[in-house]
Amino acid sequence: MSPELPPSTLGVNSEKEPSKTPFTDHPSHTVEYDGDSRDAVDGPFLSPRIAAYVKKFENQLIEYNLEARGIERVQQHERMKRLTWVSYLQVFLLWVSINLAANNITLGMLGPVVYGLSFLDSALCAVLGALVGALVASWMATWGPISGVRTMAFGRYSMGWWPSKIVVILNLIQMLGYCLIDCVVCGQILSAVSPSGNMSVAVGIVIIAVSCWVIATFGYQVFHYYERFAFLPQIIVVSILYAVSSAKFDLSTPSSGDPRTLAGNRLSFFSICLSAAITYAPLAADFFVYYPERTSRVTLFSLTLVGLIASFTMAFLVGIGLASGISSHPEYGAAYARGAGALIVEGFGPLHGFGKFCSVVVALGLIANTIPPTYSAGVDFQVLGRYAEKVPRAIWNTIGVIIYTVCALVGRSNLSDIFTNFLALMGYWVAIWIAIILEERFIFRFHSGYNWAVWNDPSKLPVGVAAFIAFVVGWVGAILCMAQVWYIGPLSKLVGEYGADMGNYVGFTWAGLVYPPLRYVELRMLGR
Repeated sequence: MSPELPPSTLGVNSEKEPSKTPFTDHPSHTVEYDGDSRDAVDGPFLSPRIAAYVKKFENQLIEYNLEARGIERVQQHERMKRLTWVSYLQVFLLWVSINLAANNITLGMLGPVVYGLSFLDSALCAVLGALVGALVASWMATWGPISGVRTMAFGRYSMGWWPSKIVVILNLIQMLGYCLIDCVVCGQILSAVSPSGNMSVAVGIVIIAVSCWVIATFGYQVFHYYERFAFLPQIIVVSILYAVSSAKFDLSTPSSGDPRTLAGNRLSFFSICLSAAITYAPLAADFFVYYPERTSRVTLFSLTLVGLIASFTMAFLVGIGLASGISSHPEYGAAYARGAGALIVEGFGPLHGFGKFCSVVVALGLIANTIPPTYSAGVDFQVLGRYAEKVPRAIWNTIGVIIYTVCALVGRSNLSDIFTNFLALMGYWVAIWIAIILEERFIFRFHSGYNWAVWNDPSKLPVGVAAFIAFVVGWVGAILCMAQVWYIGPLSKLVGEYGADMGNYVGFTWAGLVYPPLRYVELRMLGR
């Protein structure tokens, strides 16, 4: 059962009537431009010949039931015609399918392995960190039905036309980086399952990349349909992993380090898990732009939050448990030395052949985690400018897949370093960006709200001077208080032997302090 959707009306349409499939009538397969949106496909930014090729390509996308829409705002009459309980259930299932994945299992391993935390300390830091980040992501998700615009386009109402491009670039790096990590973890698991580990990690990387490219290229409807069912095999195999490996979980060994070092390590692991959740915020609204404006905001927020927390908790705890057994079980230590994915395979070891089958299911479950950033990256590339906006989303999706596949093949031997450095670093800019978004909404637009028709009009959006300065100030605070393998900020060094990663909180606070007065001056002087 799926929601009743309106038929195609206006937009880029081929003369040939598309074949009727379960996905044909979804509004994502048409493109309609409002008056304040971008120019038509054959606008002044492209030569007539190139514009004709682009138009022909988009017509072919529609003919083969691929989503032709890119960054364009989804108008009210183009959205779901009926909102049913299945539509709301889809929200919960979407986030569980996306998030109950092997990359989050391996992220949980960092608590005992990298930071020397006990099972209890790791579990508390991981779940509470994910809760804080999920609150932000859940709030951002509610703007999809309200606005009908993609998350990065919504950010223009706070950051302005030009500064928002910096945020888009950072978000693209973040999303493609997550895809890179997923590909490497998948490759590690499939390599560990193969006889004597003979299969190269590269094979798994290519498998997940090609699978995600196919689904993301088809677009919104196929992506949602896949995520509706992808959670089920993951819940089954992760539950089996709990059952067969829990006997080797070390629940008694305390955390290591003196009190100051222990406090710093707890804060750093908390920050990494917060970053894993908060980095959904810059793409959360993308998945619900076809939901009608009457969608209950409280229900959407609650289902997103519950879906994220349930899946994060299940994935983190099994990862923490597996890693806690490394010190007392040599076979776990030997497996982890080959890669975090190999430790998951070792956890299934008592099941022998069936355990290897379960490992393959876990590896393929990463497809569900990689599709959303692959899909959103195709849209976000279009936010970079008028020329980028003319390139169809499917082409940008293809470019994104090529980028992260090549990077995964090159960096497949350094997954732990990628995790500990990349995740926290990406969390900094999201925290700073969220501070600006929140203050713009609750201080400067609390009564006036947003004019969604000007989402693509630079002359009516904020100039962005205040946001840019606040963003830079927030980054200064984050750099002073960050704690990474390659750099520990001077303020972070004051906490423990290895420092404490406080970049998220200081960056958020500093940006939040300077933005209101700067924005007030900007409004007084420039009027927008």
